[in-house]
Amino acid sequence: MNSPIPSQPGTTETESRWAIPPYLTSEPVLVAILSVLAVVLFLFVGGLSKMYHAQQNSLGDRWFTRGIADLNAQNFDAAMLEFRTALRYSRDNYDYQLNLAKSLIGLRRTAEARSYLVNLWERRPENGEVNLALARIAAQNNESDQAQRYYHNAIYATWPADEQTQRRETRVELIEYLLKNKANEQAQSELIALAANLGEDPGQQERVGELFLRAQDYEHALAAFRLALKSGHGNESARAGAGRAAFQLGQYPIALKYLQTAVAEKSTDTQSATLLKTTELVMQMDPFQRDISAAHRNRIVVTAFATAGERLKACGMLPASNPGAASSSNLASAWQEMKPRITERNLQRDPDLVESAMDLVFEIERDSATGCGTPSAADQALLLISKSHEGH
Repeated sequence: MNSPIPSQPGTTETESRWAIPPYLTSEPVLVAILSVLAVVLFLFVGGLSKMYHAQQNSLGDRWFTRGIADLNAQNFDAAMLEFRTALRYSRDNYDYQLNLAKSLIGLRRTAEARSYLVNLWERRPENGEVNLALARIAAQNNESDQAQRYYHNAIYATWPADEQTQRRETRVELIEYLLKNKANEQAQSELIALAANLGEDPGQQERVGELFLRAQDYEHALAAFRLALKSGHGNESARAGAGRAAFQLGQYPIALKYLQTAVAEKSTDTQSATLLKTTELVMQMDPFQRDISAAHRNRIVVTAFATAGERLKACGMLPASNPGAASSSNLASAWQEMKPRITERNLQRDPDLVESAMDLVFEIERDSATGCGTPSAADQALLLISKSHEGH
């Protein structure tokens, strides 16, 4: 049987039972114990800190989610308050600040929004969303150079998802901005860059064709609409667009083909119907079109010459009641002098008279195009014919 440990002199049995063993009071052991306690306390405090930050992040994310929902619904006031609340829990959060700036833009508080965005841009100048937001603010403030710079930054920046689509839509937004500001040449350059990366997708080609039309680049517009129709799945709007582009280029036989089909497919397309009537009239009244007989050409010239005379009368340059009376302009005098010679027989005998007669007709129509009231449909057709034959 083991003998009991003897008590130290001067101690009771109870004190002896609770006495610290001597080995625990040695310095190395105390250091080890204190180190373990420090590690335990550090881990405990770290755990509490993580729990606190996790709770803060959770609350921030909750308010952020609400803000995104209101931002998407264009409830900008509510979104702004929710993003501000989210930032209380995470003051430096990049996404919170970015979306707060978006809500401020929606409220047209652009000065506040810009201060956030400039700070975000300095942190990540390659961010596409930030550059686009800064471009929109500059556009609202009519700061054209800055707007274009930020738009271009956004086009070539990084995006969180679907980068190609985001870059394309940003370029389209830039084009819309340029067209709004009548910067057609710059818009045309951006459109050419846009079209180069579209492939042959019919919907995208039709869209870019419409933009080319608005930028008055009719050759590229016609090419885009033709690509849209190439797949065989084009619709009447693409045909109507092709017809408008060909019409503006003076390519009336091509315009006629597209416009006839567009109107047949959609009878409510009044714009195409009006252009179709004008196109048909142009082709009926053009004596220089190919594949018509000399007799037909001469009849057209006689009709055109008479139309120009009616235009002079409507403009008050040729007395309506007495065509033989003295005229009030050199063009009217020239028309009166030439009129007796403009018959189908004379035109047949003297083919050079066709050119002389039509030159005078075109000059009358151009001269009376402004400041002389609305021209008739026939006069409009002759004016278009004169433009298509300029320099020929």
